[in-house]
Amino acid sequence: MRDYFRTAGLIFNQPLMVHEGMLDRAAHWANQVMSLNIVNLSVQNGDAKMMDDDYRHSADTRAARMDEQRRQAIASTGVAVIPVHGVLVSRGTQMNPCETMTNYEDLRTQLNQALADPAVEHIALDLDSPGGSTSGAFELADDIFAARTIKPITAIVNFNAYSAGYLMAAAASDVVISRTSGVGSIGVIAKHVDMSKRLEQQGVKVTTVYAGAHKNDLTPNEPISDQSMAFLQDLVQGFYEQFVNAVAQYRGLTVDAVRATEAGVFSGQRGIDMGLADRIETPQTAVNRIAASVQQRRAERAPRTKIAARASAMAMQITL
Repeated sequence: MRDYFRTAGLIFNQPLMVHEGMLDRAAHWANQVMSLNIVNLSVQNGDAKMMDDDYRHSADTRAARMDEQRRQAIASTGVAVIPVHGVLVSRGTQMNPCETMTNYEDLRTQLNQALADPAVEHIALDLDSPGGSTSGAFELADDIFAARTIKPITAIVNFNAYSAGYLMAAAASDVVISRTSGVGSIGVIAKHVDMSKRLEQQGVKVTTVYAGAHKNDLTPNEPISDQSMAFLQDLVQGFYEQFVNAVAQYRGLTVDAVRATEAGVFSGQRGIDMGLADRIETPQTAVNRIAASVQQRRAERAPRTKIAARASAMAMQITL
């Protein structure tokens, strides 16, 4: 049996900045592959399996092909499009070949490459994410916020940017949303799984010896204690305060205005009215507009570049 401990640790007993529907799907996957026998799940469809070697090989081939296409697009348009798709995690992992995941480290690498590439004049974040892990999210968002002072960064919501996904969008220079795209879910959530009844039915009794009052907090082998509940609530509230303050800073909103969203999700014009987005455009229209503006700037620079080159040539002739 495969070791799913780390993956389970990403799902349970951790504050997450993710849309609740996605968390239910992740819990459903864990229920299947780890035989948790959880019965109170809202998602009841889909096969759970880890990515096999054949799929990974074909995915690597597709990734290489897409990377070459991106390089060609950057050369011709001056725009680097960075995909921010699926569940956002602190390290690479894969629950299901059909479930897209993106890790913060890869996003940071792509961001730094775009900043360092002189051919890139504008960065676009192609966002379609329900959110994900809190670990690493704020650090990457701060990097995006700092990077926008170097090169303009547009977050294109294509078609959802929820929770940690919205945190990335908010950090950009501006946020574009379509009429049916959604933003928001500025909140934090955590789940605890109590397996004690199942163990009891199986005739299994777990005895834990530990030192340190909090060492056994959130154990799945017994009902959650008042101490564990208080600990988890403090974690959730702490990350929530960071989330609200970050969005307020990035978007120029008051903390009270961000908190007043109550983790709601908002589509189209409503997202703009709430101060979470800046304009309504389809994703392709937004990319076309950005590329056209880069081409215009290049055209405006071209005459000056030619004049400077001719002046340098004349200066060289004089010195010869």
